[in-house]
Amino acid sequence: MTRSQPQSRPQHAHLLRALHERGLILPCAWDAVSARVLQQAGSPAIGTSSAAVAFALGFPDGQVAPRDTLLAALERTLNAVTVPVTADLEGGYADTPQGVADTVHTALSLGAAGLNLEDATGQPDRPLLPADQQVDRLRAARAAADAQGVPAYLNARTDTYLTGYGDTDADRLDETVRRGRAYLQAGADSVFVPGLTDPPTIRALRDRLGGALAVMHAPGGPDAHTLLRAGASRVSTGPSLFLAALGHAATLSAQFRERGTLDTPGALPFGTVQGWFSRSPA
Repeated sequence: MTRSQPQSRPQHAHLLRALHERGLILPCAWDAVSARVLQQAGSPAIGTSSAAVAFALGFPDGQVAPRDTLLAALERTLNAVTVPVTADLEGGYADTPQGVADTVHTALSLGAAGLNLEDATGQPDRPLLPADQQVDRLRAARAAADAQGVPAYLNARTDTYLTGYGDTDADRLDETVRRGRAYLQAGADSVFVPGLTDPPTIRALRDRLGGALAVMHAPGGPDAHTLLRAGASRVSTGPSLFLAALGHAATLSAQFRERGTLDTPGALPFGTVQGWFSRSPA
């Protein structure tokens, strides 16, 4: 991948940490222009959604797109905004801790302030990596960030709830606590548990983890403020914004075909978006 001059942004990492301490509602982008519009809408920080990025590039989710293609997309996103960006790196796009460290090094060199690393494998017979293997990968990620002098916010995702781990709710919670504690001890700043939106369970998990907890908002579920009050330090959108945008485009396209008109209240002026990329981000 051809990259511009390295532009690590340690100051963004410090700011991202402070935002988590206050409770962060984090919208997720999928490319440069979506990131810029989220910044213009007032978001103090932006995440990326691995699924949305992959779909926008024409690939399925799950580390199928080439690593360099994904990192090039991340670079364009980072260059479009001036607020901190935390990058969803899935499993690090590598099979070994050193490979994960290399991916982390590149992402931070491009300007990322934080990153997600997950323990999902995408394999039906073994949906989660053994916890000790994920611990090794998280340690490698933290060491790579420390070597660059970037206090990157490391969000360790576990898919215990998305994969329906265990036979009972208690089994699932216990395994999430076990993994979460190990991930925090390995250098993670927070444990990310997508699929968990029940406020009482969030409270119980936060109490037992002894560390920060991140969750993903589910359309139709509790609102982000409720999830923060329950104990989450961060509530992100995942691919929901991207999927909503696709749905809206489909609706407008059908309207145009049937009626011959486009009703687009709230559409941004062409000149506004043109201006974002005609000068340095502001």
